[in-house]
Amino acid sequence: MYICNKTIHMAKRKTTPKTRNSGTMTESAFWSFIRSALRQKSRWWKPITECKAKAKRPYKGPLKRQKFEYQCNQCKGWFPDKKINVDHIVPAGTLTCGGDLPGFVERLFCEVDNLQVLCELCHDIKTQNENGRRKRSSKNLDK
Repeated sequence: MYICNKTIHMAKRKTTPKTRNSGTMTESAFWSFIRSALRQKSRWWKPITECKAKAKRPYKGPLKRQKFEYQCNQCKGWFPDKKINVDHIVPAGTLTCGGDLPGFVERLFCEVDNLQVLCELCHDIKTQNENGRRKRSSKNLDK
């Protein structure tokens, strides 16, 4: 909205059609919903538990409530459970349409050889690098 000579003009905004869930979701929101549900279920995948078990040792520090700590595969530091992530070495990738679904599921529900424990900082850095590469490659495809 902007004012010009005491007249209010409404700028036209492009709206994305809501084609899913009885007209309440855009395609992007729908695939985000599906991706989130699949990732939530993947937390119960046994290889994730195995990966954490391989990186675990008993905690011997001053915190009485902390029983175990986990070694980051990248920086080799030791961290409590709440400060680590189980990461896919080969990323699960994007899920933006039905055609992406089989590959995404196959990569998301992988075996322990494609998983690693990373501390929050190392995981954030790896994720930022992957997102940057994905954005650069999509820009190159658009050209």
